[in-house]
Amino acid sequence: MYLKHISRRVVILGTLLIWIIKFIIRPLVPIPPSLRPLVGFAPNLIGSFLLPFGACWFFQRYFRLQTTRDLGFTCSFGLLLVIINEYLQLIPVFGRTFDYLDIVSSVVGVFCGYLVFARLTATQVSEMKTLPDR
Repeated sequence: MYLKHISRRVVILGTLLIWIIKFIIRPLVPIPPSLRPLVGFAPNLIGSFLLPFGACWFFQRYFRLQTTRDLGFTCSFGLLLVIINEYLQLIPVFGRTFDYLDIVSSVVGVFCGYLVFARLTATQVSEMKTLPDR
């Protein structure tokens, strides 16, 4: 249950940060040209980082995330969906722009999310082992 509560908080805060970037910072704050690429791919980076946390919070029934293999499968599956979504933006009907930096930032975000979530899982397991039996 500990990971589910942490995951909920991380997903909510990450989503709020993405919304702030997309709906406040991008349209209202003048951004120096050197930082525009960073602000451009930041939502992809953050959103991809949130993948294992979102899977833990929303889909715990399907994605158990009890082993690093489970976590790796979940992150790989989420990354595949993100990449497919990015390539679908090549279809002009959607009116979106395709960018390779979005894919690169998604890979980096999923990798970082994997590392952080694996560390939290390891911490939870080690804490459970040190608890006295009741």
